Amino acid sequence: MSRPTTSFLRLLGTALATATVVLVANPALLKKAHADEDTAAVLKVLGDSKLSLADGVRQVSKGGEAAISAKFELDDDKKLSLSVYTAEKGLAVAPEHNVLKEFSGDPSKMPWSPEAEVFKDLEHVSRASAHLTLMALAKHSLADFITTAQKQHKGTVFSAIPEVQNHRPVLLVLTADQGKVNEYRYDLITGNALQ
Repeated sequence: MSRPTTSFLRLLGTALATATVVLVANPALLKKAHADEDTAAVLKVLGDSKLSLADGVRQVSKGGEAAISAKFELDDDKKLSLSVYTAEKGLAVAPEHNVLKEFSGDPSKMPWSPEAEVFKDLEHVSRASAHLTLMALAKHSLADFITTAQKQHKGTVFSAIPEVQNHRPVLLVLTADQGKVNEYRYDLITGNALQ
């Protein structure tokens, strides 16, 4: 086996330095890499859930409380958790007059007994406010969108988050199918699947 030449080692060093600068200078790439690792870890344990995303959403959407986003994720102990954001006073009440919270808990144990946390920090209040505003425009409930997506696509729906795409309110739905993640979008106003 031949030894690497000095020019090859210099080239390798330059490439590694450039890659490091790109990652440090672009935190979005680091965030995406971290998100991909988290998603892969969720997919490994998603089969442990005894509750579907739609069932979890329906469980906390009672007495006027409206689910505004939901996903399976890893908790602080790196165990599977089902997280549902809600607006306690419903979709017709503005975020600043509502109670925005998260129900989360272990979906591998039945009955699912999530703990509720009322958001007080800026990051969560801002995110939940955006979700509430977008879901207030929706033709269907979050549970209905999830049920539709589950019927239309193979795999397991594991995330349903409202967002804005091309100046339009949409619901981004993620499914897991044999270790692969698929993305689908639904127009929140019309209820139609987008291409």
